[in-house]
Amino acid sequence: MARKNSGDQPVPVAPELIDQAFAKAVADGDIVNLRFLFAPFSPARQDSPEQFRTDKYAYLLPDGAQENDARYSDALAIVRNADTQAHIYKELEAKRPAQLPSELLLALADNAVAAGKFTSAAQAYEALRIRQRMQETFFEQAEAALDAGDMARAVRGYRIGIGLAYDYAAFPEPLPDVPDYQTRILVLHADYPENPEDCVAMQAPETHMRTALGFLLRDAETAARLDRRSIDVRAAFIVALVRQIDPAWDAFAQRYREAVVMAREFGSRLGAAQAGAGDRTLEQEIENVLGKDPREITAHLLGRVIEQGEWWQYLKDLAYRHPAAGLFVARLAVGDHEFLIPRYRADSPVVRALGLAVE
Repeated sequence: MARKNSGDQPVPVAPELIDQAFAKAVADGDIVNLRFLFAPFSPARQDSPEQFRTDKYAYLLPDGAQENDARYSDALAIVRNADTQAHIYKELEAKRPAQLPSELLLALADNAVAAGKFTSAAQAYEALRIRQRMQETFFEQAEAALDAGDMARAVRGYRIGIGLAYDYAAFPEPLPDVPDYQTRILVLHADYPENPEDCVAMQAPETHMRTALGFLLRDAETAARLDRRSIDVRAAFIVALVRQIDPAWDAFAQRYREAVVMAREFGSRLGAAQAGAGDRTLEQEIENVLGKDPREITAHLLGRVIEQGEWWQYLKDLAYRHPAAGLFVARLAVGDHEFLIPRYRADSPVVRALGLAVE
């Protein structure tokens, strides 16, 4: 079906709009938009009734600021290369799934990495069949940065490497492996500790760092790359990693320290309640003596109240907002209630650097 104007005459798509749309997708590192431009109903197709210059598709075209951006200009030059442009127009005419131009995919993937859009980069590199090679390249660059003492670059290299991971078991087709901290944190806290010292937060420092790296890097094999590094280097890596993946960490650390004070006060009152319970149940004594609901500690850690929320709901939300937070909390059951409290080891080399310690 050809697009029509008000006089029912076909209106061809302006070539400059096609070029601009493809260049924007490449410059943005947006593989979703790139694939959409080849879709049967794309405004880039001559037989589609859709049009670029509508509010519906304005997002596909660059704005004035982007037109002056070097990355967009470079992408536009790639799109306007004679061979690439011929490939694009050939695929827009084809009545089958498009074969994406490799030149566009490679530039798009590189731009996606620079913009932190790792799942988009993973899909582009995977389509080019170079994803694993690129992933290994970034890990090697990260290791070189560690050797040079450049922690920020090392952490970024690892973040890109794990960001390019792929889940070949995904249904109905393989997909990028995305962060799932909110699910995996429940595994770490699945078993209620028989003794307070058995919780994740109270693991011996080296064990805790190994747990932290496996959790934050989302893969034990990737975390094992750091095993040969000294404790100080691994600790510094964890601190830098936490701060890179969580820009709001300092706000959480402030709430955490306040929750530590609240938990210590509660611990003192709990001891008094246990000593004075007599024939009454502990829960009755808590209601009579302890005052504030101890679940306020959990809500304070998260920074909001989940109505009728259970400890695991708070834990999932906490891990989603602050991935590393679940490494420094523990479950505590009091009577029929269970909640989360802050816990850490004073001899941990990362606790003070992350701003969690309370004197």
